[in-house]
Amino acid sequence: MLSVVDNRRYNRLAFSVLDHKPTHQDVLAFLGDFKARLDERGLAARGVTTDGSPLYPKVLKQLWPDVPHQSCRFHVLMEITKAVLRALAKIRKEMKAKIPKRKRGRPTKADKAQVRRAKRLKARVAELFEHRHLFVRRQLSRAQKKALKTLQRGQPQLRALREIMDEVYRLFDRRCRMATALVRLEKLRKRVRRFKRLGRALGKLNSPNLEKALLFLDDKLLGSTSNAVERSNRRFRKAQRSIYSVRTRPHIQQRLALDMNRELRSTKRARTLKTLHHARSDPESGHC
Repeated sequence: MLSVVDNRRYNRLAFSVLDHKPTHQDVLAFLGDFKARLDERGLAARGVTTDGSPLYPKVLKQLWPDVPHQSCRFHVLMEITKAVLRALAKIRKEMKAKIPKRKRGRPTKADKAQVRRAKRLKARVAELFEHRHLFVRRQLSRAQKKALKTLQRGQPQLRALREIMDEVYRLFDRRCRMATALVRLEKLRKRVRRFKRLGRALGKLNSPNLEKALLFLDDKLLGSTSNAVERSNRRFRKAQRSIYSVRTRPHIQQRLALDMNRELRSTKRARTLKTLHHARSDPESGHC
């Protein structure tokens, strides 16, 4: 399902329901038709926000070469978060491989120290898995910071992972300009390259979508996320799991058309309701 949604009013402007995965030609035809409708009404696009799909950049450059293209900040952060969690899983795997294997049978006095060490390492690996979200969460409470500090003890790679995630969040701070964020990004990439063991796992930091996700810092009107589209599509994905008829292409088209008609009448409906409430609350109008 391809959709164009107004990022300021959250109204769906156009849609296309496909029976296959969208291709470059599908996106070009859909957005080309939408651009033609804008030209007929004398309107122009000021900015475009999309997810990280590779289908959009060439099409947008062809249709709107001078319009800024913002990659969704949420999708970019989600990919980086997954990369950090994969790097964390790699560290856990290495820690687990260092756990000494216990011999069969009851341990001797000489082996008891090794058994205790193996139990401590197993417990630490388990805690690292249980609290892995602390390495990617944006805001941490005092108790969570204390638990994270305990997990990082004696493990510089874990400390570096959390610091890298903090630097990523700093890139999207509205208080700085895009030029400042790009300088920070270049320093962050150089730092990641020094960690050869984690550099491959954190390859998402070298994605060109990361630069595109920082355009909103210099443009207050440009939406930083594609949440307008995601919000409008979320209800349909939920309905497809519970309503059998919504899974067919014609029914999805009908429901989308019905939603657009409802959004078109929402302003007049809100004005009518406001007038009715005002009339009922006015004692001189004769209504109760």
